Amino acid sequence: MNQREKLQKPDWLRIKLTTGGNYAEIKEMMRTKTLHTVCEEARCPNIYECWSNRTATFMILGDICTRACRFCAVNTGMPTELDTAEPERVAEAAEQMGLQHCVVTSVARDDLKDGGASIFAATIKAIRKRLPFCRVEVLIPDFMGNWDALQVVMDANPDILNHNIETVERLSDRVRAKAKYRRSLELLRRAKEMKPKIPTKSSIMLGVGEEWDEILQAMDDLRAVDCNILTLGQYLQPTPKHMPIKRYVHPDEFAALKEEGKKRGFRHVESGPLVRSSYHAHEQTDSAIAAEQAIAPDYYELESTGSCASGAVK
Repeated sequence: MNQREKLQKPDWLRIKLTTGGNYAEIKEMMRTKTLHTVCEEARCPNIYECWSNRTATFMILGDICTRACRFCAVNTGMPTELDTAEPERVAEAAEQMGLQHCVVTSVARDDLKDGGASIFAATIKAIRKRLPFCRVEVLIPDFMGNWDALQVVMDANPDILNHNIETVERLSDRVRAKAKYRRSLELLRRAKEMKPKIPTKSSIMLGVGEEWDEILQAMDDLRAVDCNILTLGQYLQPTPKHMPIKRYVHPDEFAALKEEGKKRGFRHVESGPLVRSSYHAHEQTDSAIAAEQAIAPDYYELESTGSCASGAVK
């Protein structure tokens, strides 16, 4: 009996498929504007819910990643071009969707000198020009430790800086390609050093062989670099070619880990089987800001906007 036969998907991972008018509209808009979403490229399990609620995570810099992480379904290879008009199209789509919180991520572009940092910055500025009251959250790669590239992104003043460590230190080299656990922590530390009032965020996926104490240590490592928001979710094997799931983590364990994160001082912890880094991102940020302002009312420069009438990018 192989790994896939041994591990039966539990009931708590059942996904409701909803493909109504909003879903079709978002899909058509992404195609007509030649845009990519991590929802599709990474085969996110929440795509039906999010798109039906008019939300999506924009993925810039193309759909070909220069890395081949063992958990990720995004296509890998050598990109052939750089689309400098992409930021404006993303901003147009965000405006069309009426967003108040927009998440922008990307493939890794190790072929570019700045790793695509200038396109991130241009996208932030383009969204702000069309939607001045829209929060912009960026989920960035590590830029191979190019801190000048990180500075370019931070100088564009994103509202939230997100970079995922993905897993515990022991498994990092096995799970991720080229990315380094300690380099990711250094990126988060430097981002906070560059712009102390911009909240930082990271994510850990569970079910790849990590131990309880290792998860707690990863939390401690993130808090040591003043990471403010943490998300925890279940790894789901996108294809048979990707690394297998070691175990399905019960919702009760996710709940216990949420409490552990809160004890350690994260301003918000989103923890559950179907949680992904940008899932309910606007609620995560609202919660984190409220928690921080209760302690230091003038600390964050951005303000909580409450529930978004039109939804937020996933």
